Amino acid sequence: MGINTTFIIDDDPIFVFGSKILLRNNSFASKIVVCQNGKEGLDMIVSMLEMGEVLPEVIFLDLNMPIMDGWEFLEEFGKLSNVENIKIYILSSSIDSRDIEKAKQYCIVNDFIAKPLTDNKIIELLIKIAE
Repeated sequence: MGINTTFIIDDDPIFVFGSKILLRNNSFASKIVVCQNGKEGLDMIVSMLEMGEVLPEVIFLDLNMPIMDGWEFLEEFGKLSNVENIKIYILSSSIDSRDIEKAKQYCIVNDFIAKPLTDNKIIELLIKIAE
């Protein structure tokens, strides 16, 4: 099962640039959409829902962003319907155990991944998603 669309919601252009290269090199998804913050990502998903468009299968979500951070995104995303099949992975440079524990409180979060993304982490994700 190939992944059609992946969202990267992150405000760090260097991280986004590197992640896109890794995702492409590992054939992770056909389409990679980048959003600068949680609000931009949420607005795009709401718009896709309204237009009846195919939603992303995977979202890589940063926690620390301006305008709307990852936690606020999760709160708002959790109120949407018809998004149950989207897998959300928190990608954060935070290794604070409180963040990791807080992430576990959200049933919509599939996993907490410490930055940076690596080939091995992407391959592990592809295997998990295919199961």
